[in-house]
Amino acid sequence: MNQPKRIIIHHSATKDSQTVSWGAIRTYHTEKMGWSDIGYHAGIEVARDAYECFYGRPVTISGAHTRGHNNNTLGFCFVGNYDIVEPSAVMLKVAATRVLAPWMWQFGISIEDIHPHRTFANKTCPGSMFSMDVLKGHIRTASAVNYGA
Repeated sequence: MNQPKRIIIHHSATKDSQTVSWGAIRTYHTEKMGWSDIGYHAGIEVARDAYECFYGRPVTISGAHTRGHNNNTLGFCFVGNYDIVEPSAVMLKVAATRVLAPWMWQFGISIEDIHPHRTFANKTCPGSMFSMDVLKGHIRTASAVNYGA
């Protein structure tokens, strides 16, 4: 993979049932789609009444999350269907603090280079009720607190 220049935000479009389904997504991607690994580099879901971040493909390997844009992007998936409900503020904050702000710092990615999947595909992904502005607010806060940015 080339140096990541952007982060692309996705949703699974499945219900987050409070049981770990990251493995189910990996199984779908590898067995049904025939990919070498899960398409995303990381994601978040509810696991045992708390939000947990899970890693997928190593960040050194191109993802399989956005057709035509996998070579220099990192894919992050919010497990849930955000066409039906809004993601919780806690979920957004945990993702921003544990993965998204650190990726920005590690790879020199600006907040303007974090995009919803719908920018690159004819989809609502990460959902019509998912506010990128709210997510970016949490990322800005996490960046300022942890990296002085």
